[in-house]
This record gives sequence, C-alpha cells and structure tokens, in this order.
Amino acid sequence: MTYKVLHIGAGGFGEYWCHTFLPLNAADGIIEVVGLVDIDSKALEKGRNHLGLNAEQCFTSAQEAFEAVDTDFCTIVIPPALHESIVDLALARGMHILSEKPIADTMEASVRVADKVKSAGRKMAVTMSHRFDQDKSTLKALASEDALGRVNTVSCRFAGDFRAYDSWRRFRHEMDHPMLIEGAVHHLDIMAELAGAPCTSIYARTWRPEWAEYKGDTDVIVVMDFANGAHGVYEGSSAQSTGLNDWCFEYFRVEGASGTAILDHREVEVFHRDTKRTYQKNRQGRGQQVSLLLGKKWGNTLLIEQFCHWLDGGPPMATNVEDNLQSVALVFSAVESARLGQPVKVQEFLESFRKSASIEAQ
Repeated sequence: MTYKVLHIGAGGFGEYWCHTFLPLNAADGIIEVVGLVDIDSKALEKGRNHLGLNAEQCFTSAQEAFEAVDTDFCTIVIPPALHESIVDLALARGMHILSEKPIADTMEASVRVADKVKSAGRKMAVTMSHRFDQDKSTLKALASEDALGRVNTVSCRFAGDFRAYDSWRRFRHEMDHPMLIEGAVHHLDIMAELAGAPCTSIYARTWRPEWAEYKGDTDVIVVMDFANGAHGVYEGSSAQSTGLNDWCFEYFRVEGASGTAILDHREVEVFHRDTKRTYQKNRQGRGQQVSLLLGKKWGNTLLIEQFCHWLDGGPPMATNVEDNLQSVALVFSAVESARLGQPVKVQEFLESFRKSASIEAQ
C-alpha cells in the first residue's frame, strides 16, 4: 500500500529528504507526502517546491500540522533536543514514526521515547543511514561471510574540516559533545555491526583544539570491547585540518584471524593470509579490490522503503527504536566515560536508565 507521510524539517539535512529521499520513494508508489513542517518559511517554501505540495499542506507549527493532516506516519529531521516533543504529537494521533538519529538528545529521553512508543503500540525506527550506505554494506558483507575468520579488531577514522563556526550547522557548534552525539553516533553503530556483537565496555577521551570554533569537544578517541571478544578503536574529528576522511569517505578496517578488509574513500579491498607462509607483509592499495554491492537504494532512501515494508507486516527493521537504544547507549556511555576519565560498562549503563524509567512510570 501507499503510506501517507507528514515530514518534519525542511532545512539543512531535511532538504535532502525533500529533494531526494522522499521523492524517490514517492515515485515508486511506496509513500505520498501529504504535509510538511518547518519553522523557517524559506526552508518550508523550498521543501514545498521539491515535494510538489500545495501551500495549505505546509505548516510552521508542528502542532497545527498534526491536527490538520491525516497521515500514517511522520518523518523527523530536526535537532535531537526536539525529537521527543514531535514523538509525543505523533503518538497522540496514533502515527508511526521514522526519525533521524539519535532517538533523542539524552539517554533518559531516548529510553522514554522507546517506552512511549511501546506503550502506544506504534512502530518507530531510526535512520542510521551510514550503516546502510553502499560501501559500508559491502564491507559488512565481507565480514559477515567469514571471509576474514573471527573478527579481532575493528577500526574507524572520521576526519572532517568543520572547524569554522556554522560550517556544521549552528546547533552542533553550541553542543557539549558534537562529535560524539552527532558524528560518532553513526560510526560507533557501524563498528558494533562490523564486530558482530554488542559493546560491553567503552573508554573515551574528548577535547577541543583551540582552532575549533565550538562550545563542546570536537575530537575523540574511543576504545571499545565487544561481547564476542573483538575490540575497536575509533578516531573522530570535526575540526581536522584537511578533511582527510570526510562524511561518506571514512576509513574502516576489519582485522580477522585469516584476513583484513579495508574501506577508504568508498573503495574496498581485502587481504587474505597465505597459510603456507609464516611471515607476510602488505600495504594498503595492493589488496584484492572488491566491487561495491549492487542495489537501487541506499541510506535513507532504502530505510524509508524498509520502514514501509515493516508497516506492511514484514520483519522489524534493524534500526527499530528498541534495538537502536544500543547505538544511543554507545554514544552516551562514551560521553560518561569522557566525563569520568575511565571505562564505562555499556550494558550496565543502559540498564540503569531502563530501571529509572520503569520506576518513574510506576
């Protein structure tokens, strides 16, 4: 069936939703966008034109939009601190929800949102789009097919040059932990999937170099332990000098018992250990080049389609709100680790918030 959608957020990344992600699924007959919300009238007009909506289908007030529009689900692409209020409006109208990451701006709010969705009997998923990009999906396929043997370590480097104020949208420059909450939320999520097990322990160090025009920390190094014995190292910066591994061009490496797979600037290569030799030496660029997986849709475009298949009665999305609490816990346990200056046990951290939410609900 074709699902009716109310889209919240036409500015910034929301514009990509309006001119690419939503229209591609509308063209396939999967969705019909019937309403659009943004507090910025200029962004709203741009989004209206991209989506081919009438003026009466566009709103600067989310409250008015939810009262006026008859729809099946809403899509949320606004700053994380505002997510929970939109979720409340959607659930009050009996809507399902597809939201940009993270679930909310705090661990407490994220657990509350997941509990509210469950109590309302609705479906909600989070668009962890980078995990579902073509190159990351190709790397995951290599690791999941045991081509490398048991995973030993997973590495990731993100290095973007967003040091100038407002170069990564203003709200991120005013956050306490922009790199962890807005950047590492994707990368740590991908690392956990590549490792193939939940994260058990996380240790993070964060800082802000003097040239970074931010309130919060822009640089992070994270060490991770996973339940299957694998380990991870993450290096992230939104104030790097040359944009060495910018968005969509990150560096990932999976080290296994019998091989190594590397993703760098959307190119994947794999090295296999020669069991006949006791000592080997290689270098990046001389491995076996791996073609990217074929597919019509990737990232958010694919996730919108998957969400609709879930609403049709298909299996829950991998990024359903309950399971996505694992990804949120990675981020906020890393924030807590940076505050404490010591490792944090991720599953215990998450469970403590679940218990607090349960007590508050009684």
